[in-house]
Amino acid sequence: MPGSLERDAESLELVFKLTDYKHTVSVHYSGILPDLFREGQGIVTTGTLSEDGEFRASEVLAKHDENYMPPEVKSSLADNKIP
Repeated sequence: MPGSLERDAESLELVFKLTDYKHTVSVHYSGILPDLFREGQGIVTTGTLSEDGEFRASEVLAKHDENYMPPEVKSSLADNKIP
């Protein structure tokens, strides 16, 4: 959710909210986020849901949007004049 990311300035701990627009959950994660991670973007995360309803993530993966194309593929298509 946009505006929900909170980072601990002295560690790799962070908390953000994840929603499917029907339910929202707080996600706690310790580590480096993927380069493509952005607030408001789709992600996939693995971990456990605690009894208090907070999700303890062990891994966070950022999803490419459906229009994503690796730079080398895009370059190859342009070089070969393929739209």
